[in-house]
Amino acid sequence: MKHFSIIVLVAVLLANSCGTALQTAEQRQAEADKTARLVQGALERRSYKIDINYMIPLRGRAQSVNSYSIRIDGETLHSHLPYFGVSRQSTYGGGNAFSFDEKIQSYTDTVTAPGRRTITATVRTDEDTFVYTLNIYENGQADITVHCRNRDNISYRGRLVTEND
Repeated sequence: MKHFSIIVLVAVLLANSCGTALQTAEQRQAEADKTARLVQGALERRSYKIDINYMIPLRGRAQSVNSYSIRIDGETLHSHLPYFGVSRQSTYGGGNAFSFDEKIQSYTDTVTAPGRRTITATVRTDEDTFVYTLNIYENGQADITVHCRNRDNISYRGRLVTEND
């Protein structure tokens, strides 16, 4: 009788843990759907910020970074990014490189795969012409590559900031 009550107790505990795991999976899916809606809404409004957490220069080693971001606000690109690489032409004192607030010259937004959008924004500053290619996924992750006329290309990884964050 004692063994039977222990077996019943274990069976009840296992049944409850299975139900909890199922509920957790449903909650995760609901959270993923909510994030996807928030990301899509921000991209459609052309009003979003991407916090950068990783930098991948063309030359040298990749490294973690913090306190850097890009923000697109309508027709303006606000770039505050680190840069390591070769500059073939620069202004006296090194210039501002990847830190600027400039009007976007051209902007395209394309769904390139299920759950991924590719955005290309071109910006011209006094120093260079920059082409930002952003691959943004529905979970908010972002891969960014910046092509320049006078500097080595560089890539970044980050996360689109949503209302959940």
